[in-house]
Amino acid sequence: MADTYASRIADADKEHLIQMVGFKIGEEIFGVDILMVQEIIRSANITYVPNSPEFVEGVINLRGSIIPVIDLRKRLNLETDDYSQDRDWILILDIAGRVTGFIVDWVTEVIKVQEDHIEPPPEILVAGLHSQYIKGVCEIADELLIFLDFNRILLIDEIKTLSSMSERVDPEEV
Repeated sequence: MADTYASRIADADKEHLIQMVGFKIGEEIFGVDILMVQEIIRSANITYVPNSPEFVEGVINLRGSIIPVIDLRKRLNLETDDYSQDRDWILILDIAGRVTGFIVDWVTEVIKVQEDHIEPPPEILVAGLHSQYIKGVCEIADELLIFLDFNRILLIDEIKTLSSMSERVDPEEV
C-alpha cells in the first residue's frame, strides 16, 4: 500500500517536471524547453547571406533544408569582446513551425527542474522590451539558469526576414 502511494507521488512530481537543454554563452547558463529542440549539431558550414540582420550569421543546408542561423550571443546583446568565432555548437529549434539554428558557446546537458522552482524574472528585467524572452530563472547546482522563451526571441518582422532568406537561397549553393 505504501509503495503505491509513493509511486503516485513520484508520478505527480514528474507531471510538474520541466526538461530543458542547457547551454552556455560566456559564463552564463541558459535553458530551452527540450520539446523545441530538433537536434544539436557541430561544425556546420554557414553561408553568409548579404543584407541580413547583424545577429544572423547566415544559413546552413541541413539534409536539403535551408535553415537560418542566429548568433544567440549577438541576439541577446551579450558581450562579444571575449569570445572566439570558432564556436561550433548549433541548437536546431522548431519555433512555431519555423526551424532555426542558434549558435551557442557550449551545450551542457538535459536539465530537469521542478516547475515550481522556476521563478519569474526580476521586475527590472521584465521592464525592458528586449527581455520579453526570459521565461524565468532558477538555481541549478549553485548557479543561476536563465530559462528562455524562444517563441518570443524573434520579432514578427525578423521572422519574416528569416523566412525570405531561406526562400532566396538555392540549396545547391549552400
